[in-house]
Amino acid sequence: MSNCDVETGMLKKENVKSTHLEKHYIKDPQSLIELCRRYEQSEMLAIDTEFVRTRTLYPKLGLLQINNGEHLALIDPIHIDDLSPFWQLLSNPNIVKVLHACSEDLEVFLTAANCKPVNLIDSQIMMSFLGHGLSIGYAAMIKHYFDIELDKSESRTDWTKRPLSEKQLRYAQADVEFLYRAYPKILTEIQDTPWLVAAQQETQLLIEKKFSPIDTEQLHRNVKMSWRLNPKQLCLLKALAIWRYEQAQKRDMPIGFIAKDNTLLGLAQHNPKSIGAMANIEGVDVLDIRHKGKAMLAVLNQASLIEAQHYPEKIVRLDEYPGYKQIFKKVKNFIADIGEQSGQTVENLASKKQINQFLAQHFKLNDGSNNSDVIDIMVDWRFDLFGKRLQEFANNDFK
Repeated sequence: MSNCDVETGMLKKENVKSTHLEKHYIKDPQSLIELCRRYEQSEMLAIDTEFVRTRTLYPKLGLLQINNGEHLALIDPIHIDDLSPFWQLLSNPNIVKVLHACSEDLEVFLTAANCKPVNLIDSQIMMSFLGHGLSIGYAAMIKHYFDIELDKSESRTDWTKRPLSEKQLRYAQADVEFLYRAYPKILTEIQDTPWLVAAQQETQLLIEKKFSPIDTEQLHRNVKMSWRLNPKQLCLLKALAIWRYEQAQKRDMPIGFIAKDNTLLGLAQHNPKSIGAMANIEGVDVLDIRHKGKAMLAVLNQASLIEAQHYPEKIVRLDEYPGYKQIFKKVKNFIADIGEQSGQTVENLASKKQINQFLAQHFKLNDGSNNSDVIDIMVDWRFDLFGKRLQEFANNDFK
């Protein structure tokens, strides 16, 4: 971008059609404070983040983008330690915040500042209710509304390295420049439907899930094939899964870098008493044993002392429940009929995981599919649209 002066921290004013859009590169605390004061009076802010998450458990924030239609700013967290003026905007209930496909952005907000956004709506979710599928990308959305092909070649770049190139800056700007322009169009369309409140509630459900603390007592349920284990083996797996997660947190590494699922499963099944015995278990990763064998052996030895009354319950597979396939098909068809009446696809109303979550709760199964008390189908817009009727259908033996 030829008008970018990174050294002075400012992107000079330029015209965008009939409006003046000032573009700023913010890399000092005072400029951030002054910018955010301007943003405080905004009705709506388009926001995006750039981050790196290749060899870490937590995303590493590389850039914040924000646009209110008059001021578009790229905020540099590498140069600014205190981003509290931005976090205050994010939690300001008087300003609508718009992000596209915000799931990973929420993780950034959580890990960088434990900042839970308020009055946020996801444009991807809005688009899903307008019939564009569950996962329309940002570039496809902008192509739809403006017939513009955005360059997405910088999406996998290292946003923590400095200086940023002009190509990176243009890419980052476009993420909020066109989002700000697209939002009124999306809003107008969805206001002509009954789905605006649903999109708001669906966004909030996503926020609540992302900001719910991880229950370490249930981590073993997420290990592949954990349903194969008996309660004693699950006790060992539970201890290993907690140890792995704590190590990942401590070292800021992906959990798979600490130990693989198949390693934890094999060790829990066989409960070896030596490093040599560990290495002979089928499916166990040799590198896991080489680097973490001693630590995992200590975990197993400690967990072996736990008494039987404290073992986890055996995990029951939902697909082994009598008549599961037929029942699932009936539920899906029931929801599909609701979708046809309301103009939504069954996938938009309830995913396979959400249907299974409901069925596991209905059959009171400990199937490992739900580590939360919230059954998605039984809250908010889903409950109003079909949840209550689905519960009656289930109570009537799906007839």
